[in-house]
Amino acid sequence: MAESQQQNGTAVAAMLPNPAHHYETGARKVIITLTVIVAAMLELIDTTIVNVALTQISGNLGASIEDVAWVVTSYAIANVIVIPLSGFLGNLLGRRNYYIGSILLFTAASLLCGISTDIWTLVFFRFLQGIGGGALLPTSQAILYETFKPEERGTATGIFSMGLVLGPTFGPLLGGYLVDYFSWEWCFFVNIPVGLLASWSAFTFLKEPKVQHSVSKIDWTGIGLLAVGIGALQFILEKGESKDWFETPYITWFTIIAVLSLAAFVWWELHTEEPAVDLRVLTRSRNLPIAAVLTFVVGFGLYGSLFVFPVFVQRLLGFTAVLTGLVLFPSAMVTGIISMPLGMALQKGVSPKKLMTVGMIAFITFCWMLGQQTMQSGAENFFWILLLRGVALGFIFIPVTMLAVAGLHGKDIGQATGLNNMVRQLGGSFGIAITNTHIVKRVAEHRIELLSHLSPYDPAAIARLDAIKQTATMKSGLSPAGAELAALHSLEGTVTAQSHHLAYMDAFMLVALLFAIALPLLFFIKINKAEKADLSGAH
Repeated sequence: MAESQQQNGTAVAAMLPNPAHHYETGARKVIITLTVIVAAMLELIDTTIVNVALTQISGNLGASIEDVAWVVTSYAIANVIVIPLSGFLGNLLGRRNYYIGSILLFTAASLLCGISTDIWTLVFFRFLQGIGGGALLPTSQAILYETFKPEERGTATGIFSMGLVLGPTFGPLLGGYLVDYFSWEWCFFVNIPVGLLASWSAFTFLKEPKVQHSVSKIDWTGIGLLAVGIGALQFILEKGESKDWFETPYITWFTIIAVLSLAAFVWWELHTEEPAVDLRVLTRSRNLPIAAVLTFVVGFGLYGSLFVFPVFVQRLLGFTAVLTGLVLFPSAMVTGIISMPLGMALQKGVSPKKLMTVGMIAFITFCWMLGQQTMQSGAENFFWILLLRGVALGFIFIPVTMLAVAGLHGKDIGQATGLNNMVRQLGGSFGIAITNTHIVKRVAEHRIELLSHLSPYDPAAIARLDAIKQTATMKSGLSPAGAELAALHSLEGTVTAQSHHLAYMDAFMLVALLFAIALPLLFFIKINKAEKADLSGAH
């Protein structure tokens, strides 16, 4: 009965006119836009900037690689817990206060990470940094929607999507430069001046929305179930492959905890009067569930391919971290350049289904072309392929982001952006975990296959081994026994490299396959050109 009354009240509220909303103009509009984009990029850059510094952190703090991996894991767990709660916390604390407080927490935690002297202190402060950063994506998106007029919503989406792609791509480049020329601590210190400037700008120029959604009761049960369920799921995805998945008892227990907690969370949020995460928003939008699935797939492809590519080019082709970042950067710039024109085109009535179809096919082509690369490929071989990736992401990100909020009203916008950003992060976590597991499995399979061709009775294998022995004898003056041992070591290295190369190519093809499977979902999108999202009450 209470649920029915709440739904009726929501329907009536949606039909009532909202108080006049003031849209920003001139320099103030530009400053607010830059502020929220910088804040969102801070969060996204920090998801990847530390990855290139893990070896240095391990050596400096005397920690094992397994322990230092928690620097990445703790941030990801905090992020994915806070993101769907951002709408609720914004309503509870006031969106402006929550946003400024999150930037300050992120900045302070960055300082504390940089001055940490042991690994577990660093992991703790990294978790706090993730809590602060988790608010920045969905809240920045909601602020952009409030700053721009409804007819400029496509432009706002284009600007936001530019930050979504630039952040994760720019992170490894900036991290590699800071580690090579300074030290790992600067991966955190670099956030401090930018974070302080962003918090000052937000304090000076941001206003609370005129429509306030008060919270009379805190949904502690929902928050607790979400934290336990999502935290356990993220832990499984981060640690599962290195622990041989369900061969490790505590991975099995964490899986049971995640499944039970998330099932209880969904049931509770659908039956409580004031949910922390209003899942009923999925039933109030025809396209949000489809947008969520597509966003998951995009997150899988973006982070999965971004995980495999640097490993491939650095381990097998000899690229440095900085060179890898430089090779990836033009792709992100292409996405940034086309984001605003695509957003404006959508606003003028271009079909998002057509744009997403082009983008999905382009991303499938990009993955297929990467899957054809050889051990002789150089930076020039990747230029046009990665530019295609940039075009593909632009054509996917903007339409699917707008699709998630189309037809929604008031605070539903905040709930939708929070859910969509959480799904993207989870898609990325699944992408990294699944592609990594697939690579490990395929390396073993390719190794067995290659070794089957190295029979001592195979003339080609014997000729290859003799050629290596002769070279070793002539250049190094080794004895026959020593030359044979060196030849066997060389052959082993070749088999290992080839096994990894083939496995990396398989990983790119796996991502392409996922996008191909998801492509038919576009047929289920229903576009109502007269449907406008009321953004004045978002968050």
